[in-house]
Amino acid sequence: MVWDDPGELSVEAAPKPHAFGRFYLQELINRGGMAEIWVATDSAGSTFALRKLHDKLRLNFLAKRRFFRGCEILSKIHTHECVIHYYEHGKIGGIPYCLMEYVESSNLKQLFANNDPLLQEHVGNILIDMATGLEHVHDSGFMHLDFKPENVLVTRNANVRLVDFDLARPKPEKPEKASKNPGTPAYMAPEQLMRQPYDHRVDIFAYGVTAYELLTGQKPFPGETPDEILRRQLDRTTDFATPRQLNEAIPANVEKPILKALERDPDKRHPIMSVLLHELKSALYV
Repeated sequence: MVWDDPGELSVEAAPKPHAFGRFYLQELINRGGMAEIWVATDSAGSTFALRKLHDKLRLNFLAKRRFFRGCEILSKIHTHECVIHYYEHGKIGGIPYCLMEYVESSNLKQLFANNDPLLQEHVGNILIDMATGLEHVHDSGFMHLDFKPENVLVTRNANVRLVDFDLARPKPEKPEKASKNPGTPAYMAPEQLMRQPYDHRVDIFAYGVTAYELLTGQKPFPGETPDEILRRQLDRTTDFATPRQLNEAIPANVEKPILKALERDPDKRHPIMSVLLHELKSALYV
């Protein structure tokens, strides 16, 4: 299971297995900016994925609040086949942790990097399962707000699990302006990058970016800075290529909902994920 940057572990030597409360941390799967993810076992021999806040952040109020908010939201939405399953969360020795199901998987970013044949063999299933998971998140009353390849796990059987709800927030009745603007710029909608009010349709845009990348191997709006990404989003007259221009094997009726999800104006996107999902299922004859 990998859901942070697959290169993170090379930054420093991986810590050795050790006890953590009633769990034994067997293997460090990955290390992100805020937390570590371990394969953990309990006294009964059951295996889990245990995500724990970095020790150095134990006194960081903002990091702890964000971590626990993600745990609380996951606890409310996890009963779906396309969302990672939740068991419990709390503190051990003052360190926040979240206990989840362990699945043998890689994240989409890692699969992209390895040009894994799994992507071509199961691209339709992955597109639909990602949309189904995001539909469930929205129907449960939340926005993910960090939907991107790193946060999509794919098993060798091409089953999808959405993960990492640290930035998730309740879905507003109408677009709202956020006081803070965390996220990953390459997958953020124009209204987020411009600090304008937004709603769940920013997740639909992020889905469009991820789907485009899955189908073409490229980001639709590449850039080194948020300003450069925004400029490419707003001005598509020169260097924006449609998915079929990059991969002519993509059916036109699959390309259409993805381009709609990438509309710069949120009112021109799908109003809800269910509409996008219906279009994809119709295009893929599911």
